[in-house]
Amino acid sequence: MTRKTKNTTQTRVAAHTGQRSRNTAAQTSGRPRPAGQGAAPTAGRSRAARKTAARVSAIRLADPFHEREAQKYEQPLPSREYVLQVLAERGVPMPFDELAVALDIQPFEREHFDRRLRAMERDGQVVRNRRDAYLLPDKAELIKGRVEGHPDGFGFLRRDDGEPDIFLGPKEMRELLHGDRILVRIAGQDRRGRPEGRLVEVLERANSRVVGRIISEHGVMIVVPENRRLAQDILIAPGGRKKPEPGQIVTVELVEQPTKFAQPIGRIVEVLGNYADPGMEIEIALRKHDLPFEFSAEAKAETRKLPAAVRKKDWAGREDLTKLPLVTIDGETAKDFDDAVYCERQGKGYRLIVAIADVSHYVDAGKGLDKDAFDRGNSVYFPRRVIPMLPEKLSNGLCSLNPQVERLAMAADINLSATGEIKSYRFYPAVIWSHARLTYTQVAAALYEREGAARKALAGLLPQLENLDKLFRVLLKARAKRGAIDFETTETRMIFDDNGKIAQIVPEVRNDAHRLIEECMLAANVCASDFLAKREHPALYRIHDSPSEDKLGKLREFLKEFGLGIGGGDEPRARDYAMLLEQIKDRPDAQLLQTVMLRSLKQAMYSPDNVGHFGLAYEAYTHFTSPIRRYPDLLIHRGIKAALAGEQYRPGDWEQIGLHCSMTERRADEATRDVVAFLKCYFMQDRVGETFTGSVSSVVPFGLFVALDDIFIEGLLHISDLGSDYFHYDETRHALLGERTGKQFRLSDRVKVQLVRVDMATNKIDFRLMEGPLPAERPAAEPAGPVEAAEEAQAPAPAGRARRTKAAGQAPVEAAPAVATAPAPVSVPAPAGAKRRPRATEAGLPALAAAAGEPPAKARPAARKARAKAPVVAAEAAAGQASVLDDIWQKAVDQEAAAVKLAAEEAAAGKVRKAAAAKAGKKAKGAADKGTKTKAKAKAGAGEKPAKKKAAAKEGRKKADKTAKAAKAAPSDAAKAVEPRASEPAARPGGKSSAKEKRRG
Repeated sequence: MTRKTKNTTQTRVAAHTGQRSRNTAAQTSGRPRPAGQGAAPTAGRSRAARKTAARVSAIRLADPFHEREAQKYEQPLPSREYVLQVLAERGVPMPFDELAVALDIQPFEREHFDRRLRAMERDGQVVRNRRDAYLLPDKAELIKGRVEGHPDGFGFLRRDDGEPDIFLGPKEMRELLHGDRILVRIAGQDRRGRPEGRLVEVLERANSRVVGRIISEHGVMIVVPENRRLAQDILIAPGGRKKPEPGQIVTVELVEQPTKFAQPIGRIVEVLGNYADPGMEIEIALRKHDLPFEFSAEAKAETRKLPAAVRKKDWAGREDLTKLPLVTIDGETAKDFDDAVYCERQGKGYRLIVAIADVSHYVDAGKGLDKDAFDRGNSVYFPRRVIPMLPEKLSNGLCSLNPQVERLAMAADINLSATGEIKSYRFYPAVIWSHARLTYTQVAAALYEREGAARKALAGLLPQLENLDKLFRVLLKARAKRGAIDFETTETRMIFDDNGKIAQIVPEVRNDAHRLIEECMLAANVCASDFLAKREHPALYRIHDSPSEDKLGKLREFLKEFGLGIGGGDEPRARDYAMLLEQIKDRPDAQLLQTVMLRSLKQAMYSPDNVGHFGLAYEAYTHFTSPIRRYPDLLIHRGIKAALAGEQYRPGDWEQIGLHCSMTERRADEATRDVVAFLKCYFMQDRVGETFTGSVSSVVPFGLFVALDDIFIEGLLHISDLGSDYFHYDETRHALLGERTGKQFRLSDRVKVQLVRVDMATNKIDFRLMEGPLPAERPAAEPAGPVEAAEEAQAPAPAGRARRTKAAGQAPVEAAPAVATAPAPVSVPAPAGAKRRPRATEAGLPALAAAAGEPPAKARPAARKARAKAPVVAAEAAAGQASVLDDIWQKAVDQEAAAVKLAAEEAAAGKVRKAAAAKAGKKAKGAADKGTKTKAKAKAGAGEKPAKKKAAAKEGRKKADKTAKAAKAAPSDAAKAVEPRASEPAARPGGKSSAKEKRRG
């Protein structure tokens, strides 16, 4: 089969169609049937034609999808599935005429049938060979999929059937661009043993417009795409109206796609401006990721017709909730308010009302606003700018539950027991009046920090807010009982200067007010999914499948090194993950273990097939609470309304809608990451040459990604900068291991790096290793949060905080060394003032020996043989109950001090023994010489040296005592000696860090 591009295919099809159309009769069918009309009359046809039509319809009944086609067309054609079935049954390629006969295609249907075959060919369902015969791709061993380009010029085919990717070499990629849909045939293997494909046909071109930077080479204008996966530069056709300056950002429209012998050619349609202009990074991201950012004329016209406020006629069929003190609780910068909440006691249980903006009342299915909302899929939140799913008049006005105004809502009225179990619920349209627009900070100050001013300002709302808090505590217990997974993460917030660039990056603290609203939304979402499932109404579920067998196996292998395991066998549940998280939460290496656990999970997505939500431990879950900013929520609202009316909502193919919404969600995330990466590069470009400390946030075959402390910025430490050794990637252990030196770098290891390069063109930051892996440092103490402070004072405390300390006397688990072959030792911290027997770990012995003034080889046996006692430093215990983490670090201090002292004493004793041996040797030599003078000198020397050795030993002991005291005063140094391979918590990719990092101050 010859290689064909889309253009040549269409030319051939057009010629083929023209040749056949000369022999066909007039076309009178195949058009969609107008609504409300019956079948076309048969008057005007001959008796033979009517008999033929009757005979054809009888044969067509064998089509399994005949009824579906009959609903769509006056004269239904054979369905695509039936065409594929016939081709499969015949087992040989079939020319058009033969296929038409096999399916009883009448002369007046031939053109429309030809169009259907062309569409099937475009979608890769059928293929034509050189003889214009149709065949199945699978029979010809052809594979279809989407191209994923690489900046280095090669690419991969992401197969539609989900099988492993196929490598596409630079030769094949010469006539392809990232995103194109193609057919390939496996032609062999590349040098790494991967299947390598050969292009057969381009089914669909993905790129019509490209954003990039313009450059001029010898008078020829070229655009370098901002999307690095588009590895080919675009030639600019001469004579265009737009005359940009070199270096400016432009949008080009492709007039010719790449071929085997030519680059793509385009014309400039938009000049965006200079690269460093404020907001340019967002303009680039919008076009690079093909994000819709302008509403259609139809949507704008519909928006203009909408009222400015709720009208009297809108009250029809709605319940009046305006007297209930519903409130919204959101962030300080939020402008669109989807949800309002209210809670009251009901007997021993609670009544929770979650009122959600009724967007479906204003956005009609199939109209302009709905089409634009579907295309966008969700709102996109960039730093300093939002691309809303709906026009601002709706998102920030008519649909937003603003305070002190009437708003239409869909209410979830939920009754819960005293244990958090949902006893009953009902959904109904309502009119609400939000009594206040509150922030998380306000609510936390009033409920949890008990600030007088905050409580006074919210005095009228405090009773219902306190009911919400009580319900929140109950729901938290139910969540723990259910076994939902709760990973600790820290969001970051950028503070900008007047020029729109980053001035500071600060952590965004999640308090219990965030979690309170989150639990209320979860309850409403669960009720929505249950409501539709019980009525057997199709819905778009939010699904999160269980981990794959491959990732689960790698996780188990990794956990074995730490003496840990995850329950559940081959099919673990969320409870098994939650139990392991509870087990490791107080370990110094908890962030490392949590990160690896998180990466073993699959990505959540939207689907009509309900497989449950693994992470939240729900059998059914859907999104109901954010219809202003998520299209799936809008679909659920329409489904609930239809079910309440005894009808069924049919938006189309639910599966395709789910795939589209999942794609738009990922697209928004990628665009946001690009903008944040640009801003961070801009922030760092003036700091080249500075040194930073950070944690390894990701280990890849070509190096390490390091997240810097405090500024939450991530960059690459290339493998060539790790040292003079060959480093091998261990995917299971998330490590790079040196072949000669045995040196290794692991996820969450601490390193000191120097910033050497910031590439604004590619948004990349490069580091050079200065020192590392660093020994573990004791984090700086932070003010105790509400839970820690309450536990240390042994007083009642809020239970919502994720981090909790263990009770005194409970055994903490020591940090396992990075190179671990056995479970980490477990020890119980001694009470204050008690003596404990020190035991230096093997990983800490070299550092201990160095502190004693001896080489590691000498200090190692000394530390193993010696046993002594050292007091436990309990300064923090005197102030209250010390946390488990403090006990671990304190034990490291004690071990360091005792081991240093022991090593010093052993060193001094060894010197004394050597002196005695030297004395005996000198005496023997003097007797052999029989010289009185020599003997006298030998005696004098033998008497003098022991005295010096004794003095040296005494001085060594004094030095050791001083070192021990210094170690107690500076516990971080001691921790370095005992656990040089333990690591601080790693920052999350993309600049996020764990809550534990705050302890470093």
